Amino acid sequence: MVRKLSIGVIGIQGAVSEHEKILQKTYDATNISGNIIIVNHKEQIKKINGLIIPGGESTTISKILVKLNIYEEILKRIKDNSLPIMGTCAGCILLANNLVENTKDVKLLNAIEMKVKRNAFGRQKESFESIINIEGFHNPYNAVFIRAPIIEKVGGKCKILSKINNKIIMTRQDKYLAMSFHPELTDDIRIHKYFLDMV
Repeated sequence: MVRKLSIGVIGIQGAVSEHEKILQKTYDATNISGNIIIVNHKEQIKKINGLIIPGGESTTISKILVKLNIYEEILKRIKDNSLPIMGTCAGCILLANNLVENTKDVKLLNAIEMKVKRNAFGRQKESFESIINIEGFHNPYNAVFIRAPIIEKVGGKCKILSKINNKIIMTRQDKYLAMSFHPELTDDIRIHKYFLDMV
């Protein structure tokens, strides 16, 4: 049986086209068929089965989501428990319910019980790649870190899926998946496949 999905990618900033490309590659490699919606309008949130919030600048993404009323639409579906969401890098920050720094400039979605520190791995010049282990994955994964946050603390139903040097870099809570790194910048479809299996 072929599954049909409609996955949205927040189109405000960040590696939007890269997520679109690897999502299509994931569709093509599995028995999942579907379309990809680049989200830049609140009405689009009502039409999707799952949402990806890409990396970028968390403050900018947050402010524009609020300004366009997309934030409120996402929040409604989180409260209804009807929208699986994957957040990468800045998206990971927005899914959290707590930040180490002052949160006045970032409006969090409070989807995952975790505390996040922005830019914890350093600035752009400190970007790096590392082989990591992810719970449930049989083989290691090559993760790309760019101005990456660290998940400093988790609570409640939040489950840790991966660490690097004893620092948390990937979590899941119910329908929500967060990671510090950028899976869209590799050719490995396993994380996007994992997310589609959550939808």
